[in-house]
Amino acid sequence: MNPEVLIAGAGPVGLSAALVLGSSGVRVHVYEAADILPNELRASTFHPPTLDMLAPYGVTAAMLAQGLICPHWQVRMHPSGDRAVFDLSVLAGETDHPYRLQCEQSKLAAILLDKVRALETVEVSFASRVIGAATTDDDASFTVEQNGARREVRGRYAIGADGARSAVREALGIGFEGDIYPETTILATTTFPFETRLEGISNVSYCWKAGGTFSLLRLPGLWRTSLYARDGKTLEETLTDDGIQDLMHDIVPLPGPFEVLERRPYRIHQRLAATYRQGRVFLAGDAAHLNSPSGGMGMNGGIHDAFNLAAKLVAALRKGDERGLDLYEAQRRPIAQDAIIAQAHQNRTRMQERDPERRKRLLADLQATSRDPAKLKAYMLRTSMIDGLRRAAAIQ
Repeated sequence: MNPEVLIAGAGPVGLSAALVLGSSGVRVHVYEAADILPNELRASTFHPPTLDMLAPYGVTAAMLAQGLICPHWQVRMHPSGDRAVFDLSVLAGETDHPYRLQCEQSKLAAILLDKVRALETVEVSFASRVIGAATTDDDASFTVEQNGARREVRGRYAIGADGARSAVREALGIGFEGDIYPETTILATTTFPFETRLEGISNVSYCWKAGGTFSLLRLPGLWRTSLYARDGKTLEETLTDDGIQDLMHDIVPLPGPFEVLERRPYRIHQRLAATYRQGRVFLAGDAAHLNSPSGGMGMNGGIHDAFNLAAKLVAALRKGDERGLDLYEAQRRPIAQDAIIAQAHQNRTRMQERDPERRKRLLADLQATSRDPAKLKAYMLRTSMIDGLRRAAAIQ
């Protein structure tokens, strides 16, 4: 197959772009460095507009069968249980999916891979690392390393959806300015049924506790927790069995240990690419923007990038209309900066607040918003990413 579009990365962003392009008859070749799709727990929250986008391809239905609907989410004081609850049903009429869906990113990637493999227009190569990228007036190219050998592949256009350490972005010399938050987040998963011990808990809950914070996100059969080291404790001490159990017992003081399935530390970046386009090569997803996971906007924003860009590439390739290609950056980069990164930063800053009186005021403000129908709907349109997409569409 002579590909028209090259894609680096077989994550949700790259495969979403491949699905849209391939379904429109565009020939696509996806290159993935890993031998197989990764299975570790990464993102898990899908917002209403993302579900709307994926639905026509049968992806949303498959995800609903494997995921858990989240009709509301909350910010909560622990252990008192005082909380502000945000009901997504107010979005009925604005979206076909007025809820969040909790489903592992790995499940989405597997669904997408099955969908694109069913298309004659898409080819996916694993164990094929993109190590270079270039562009001319007529085409785009990747340098691909496979089985110890390197070769150059060409297409009309190329997409770098190869993550935070994007080789495509680096090869093109595109800046990726920003910073790293000082705290380290520890992801720990457990089968413990928090829903039976924490009254009124939502499937997505952001919680303040004395001297710190944690979050609880429910998935089928397990809960994922985001934990932070106590003041004065090192990361190494916190990652021990005793350290993790200590933090888990802050949530529910069990007489015995929690069953912990997975633990993983990670640092949070806040970064934005200087440009999303160089010639015939484009960036999307984590290759273009990174943000705090608070609010679950990063992966969703990357999928929104993919759908926006793929539609414009279809128009360029099938209608000869390249005018929309510059519009991709104009529509997506400001939203990443002003809506995704800024909103995620605001969410993270709120939950990092330590002063008890300020926490009470923040919670009171959130409760007032949740009880006012007009304010609630405006807030949910923004935090569910619908408002950002509408603002982007208005940029012409």
